[in-house]
Amino acid sequence: MSIMNSNENNIHSQVGYLNNIEGIKPFSDRIKEIGFNSLKSNPTITTLQVNVGKVCNLMCKHCHVEAGPHRTESMTKDTMSQCLSILMKNPIPILDITGGAPELNPNLSWFIKEAIKVGCHVIVRTNLTVLRQYEYTNMPEFYADNNVELVSSLPYYSEKDTDRQRGEGVFLNSIAVLSRLNELGYGQRDGSLRLNLVFNPGGAFLPPSQDTIEGDFRRILSKQYGISFNNLYTITNVPVGRFLTFLYDSKNLHRYMERLTSSFNSSTISRVMCRDQISVGWDGQLYDCDFNQMLGLNCTPAHISEFSLESFKEREILLGNHCYACTAGAGSSCGGVTSS
Repeated sequence: MSIMNSNENNIHSQVGYLNNIEGIKPFSDRIKEIGFNSLKSNPTITTLQVNVGKVCNLMCKHCHVEAGPHRTESMTKDTMSQCLSILMKNPIPILDITGGAPELNPNLSWFIKEAIKVGCHVIVRTNLTVLRQYEYTNMPEFYADNNVELVSSLPYYSEKDTDRQRGEGVFLNSIAVLSRLNELGYGQRDGSLRLNLVFNPGGAFLPPSQDTIEGDFRRILSKQYGISFNNLYTITNVPVGRFLTFLYDSKNLHRYMERLTSSFNSSTISRVMCRDQISVGWDGQLYDCDFNQMLGLNCTPAHISEFSLESFKEREILLGNHCYACTAGAGSSCGGVTSS
């Protein structure tokens, strides 16, 4: 029986279960051993990461958001306007847009154009396949025209492995979109249009060396499909949402948590992404990171309407055992590894 109920994202059971796994030392105790009585954000906030909704055209097995076509949560234009107000009034240079599939929010294009007017560098995290749907086939050109950096999830460089994780047809659709993006100038070594790929492991194990697998992706995608890209980021699967359900139902949770804790790398603490970003939920709620967001672990103040940059500088970050995922091995963040 799953630890999730029929409401899918039972955040209270997830938090409670993760923090009470037998034999797993609480993350907050582990960092005390290396001199951190608490973990605080940096004095400078560089990124506002905004989740514009949980609606998605895919239902990936590892998705911590538990996104899908059946979800209805979508950020309103009013909440986006509040995000823009924060970016206008505060020196936060990067707007990082995620989902779900961000393209399925009807106000995405407006949001991006307004953020660019404010002077932000805009990143969109896309699953690629949504750009094959008729309504969104113009989005690659829109992204290129507005110099939007794309971070594109591609589980593997083979059709079989990708489709097993994300669904039939995902790989070839992704390749078609990557080819179109390359035609528009994305992913070229000397170009300004950045196209980065993301690799998540397909099971209960840590990602391989980022440099090694980037080389594999680059060689095979170029040789077989003529695809080029700028960087590949490896991201450790965080035991939240559907991935937590998978671990529990497959009886891999304890072993996976042991793997994360035994791979704890103290040098990653200084560069975990929660220290220099703020995460905004689709409803305007504020969090330290996207994973805390899915667990309902709010910051203080809790809503964007109460935002004050001063209150978020050097704030105490809410921790839990899911944080081991960002500090295992070479570390993990939305921008890949955090330690050599």
